[in-house]
Amino acid sequence: MKLSDLLAGHDHEVLRGDTEVLVTAGTAFDAHRVTSGSLFIAVPGHRAGGPESVGAAVARGAVAVLVESGLPDLPASVRAADSGVCLVRVADTRKAASLASSRYHGEPGRRMDVVAVTGTNGKTSVSYMVESALRIAKGAKTGVIGTGGSRIGDELIPMPPSVLTTPEAPDLQYLLGYMRDRDVAGVVLEATSMALLTHRLDHAFVDVGVFTNLTQDHLDDHGTMANYRDAKLRLFQGLCRHAVVNADDPVGAGIQRLMPGAVTTYALDAAEADYRATDIDMDASGMRFTLHHDGHAYPASIPVPGRYAVANALATVAACHTLGHELAGLIAALARMPPIPGRFERFETPGRTSVIVDYAHSPDSLRNVLTTIRGYATGRVITVFGCGGDRDTTKRAEMGEIAGTHSDLCVLTSDNPRTEDPEAILDQITPGLISTGTPFHRFTDRRLAIAFALSAAGPDDTVLIAGKGSEPHQIIGEELIPFSDMATVRELAGS
Repeated sequence: MKLSDLLAGHDHEVLRGDTEVLVTAGTAFDAHRVTSGSLFIAVPGHRAGGPESVGAAVARGAVAVLVESGLPDLPASVRAADSGVCLVRVADTRKAASLASSRYHGEPGRRMDVVAVTGTNGKTSVSYMVESALRIAKGAKTGVIGTGGSRIGDELIPMPPSVLTTPEAPDLQYLLGYMRDRDVAGVVLEATSMALLTHRLDHAFVDVGVFTNLTQDHLDDHGTMANYRDAKLRLFQGLCRHAVVNADDPVGAGIQRLMPGAVTTYALDAAEADYRATDIDMDASGMRFTLHHDGHAYPASIPVPGRYAVANALATVAACHTLGHELAGLIAALARMPPIPGRFERFETPGRTSVIVDYAHSPDSLRNVLTTIRGYATGRVITVFGCGGDRDTTKRAEMGEIAGTHSDLCVLTSDNPRTEDPEAILDQITPGLISTGTPFHRFTDRRLAIAFALSAAGPDDTVLIAGKGSEPHQIIGEELIPFSDMATVRELAGS
């Protein structure tokens, strides 16, 4: 496709070359992923690209380069780039990237139902549940893009390890195109706050945007809760056609004002919501409840414990029904949903200790999981957890207090320490834990921490391993070290 077609209607300034050049190998932010025929987009501050990587991108075969206005001067790598390469300046390279990448792949979002899920907690669960509901109820071929990677059914789509929960625009549009070309009927994706803030979902043509909740997280990125909220709200400011929102969360009312007449609500408590639940009952096997919609009541169940699981189920049914799928079939599909990897994922040891692996890594999510376990546990609750390095430090003591309040024993350990000292992270969690009086132990080695918790647990006890869910690695320093919580549990338990 010609560069001129990729940028048509978007303000740009040609600094050098001819925009009639053919882009034949896609768009890229990362210089090392450029191949002959690529459009290289030099996003300032991008770790694997940026203006200083233009020379490397051109050497690898880029036929055109986008740079950003506002640079005090063109970097030396740009000035020295091959004069035969088309060089174009735009006001915002990320905005231009979303448009150009979408057009290069033929605007694939227009050809499929696209559901985007945002919120602090529940993005992955709702994404998996929407995919399961469509597959079970309708036999629909559905794609998923999120924390667990990208897949069509059980087919994982290979992507570099650096690809984010919500991929950068070049990768996101590539994945949407890949799914369209394989006759996928719908795609459900996780929309993170940073993805929305950096325009990754622009031109994804989202049909239904789902908002789950807003609680403290990612303040290292956004600084304040107001900024974090506003980033989430971008999904509902022209990026989706219809919204499904949690009416129990105060942010939900703001979304209704942003999209009057295009909002469907769900709630556990708000009686006026379009989809709501009553008669909620829980045991270790899951939840039973009555789902209310449009004056009718339907018995429903889901094989995941916790009130938050019921909220996720309501969001799922509302999103799929909004897409036009029949309600009774969706409700029936809830009871048949498979486990979600790393989300209240259960295992029982030969010694009858119950083990739960969950992604809970924020104060609210940790509280939700622990109160759910307390709702049915007959023995002690032992919690293994830590906090991520190079991330919001203000939540660490609070998470220690939450774990101590709802546990009989805590085992502090490393989550993804990244470039921080693991011991220093545990030091910041400890004051909150001490305030509860709950006994605890510290092991920066996560495997040792899990082994200790299992050895300390007896029959009928429950061990919660929180923070990493289904992640297949730990981030220690700059390295990705293979590590799975559930695989470690199975190995230590001899299963």
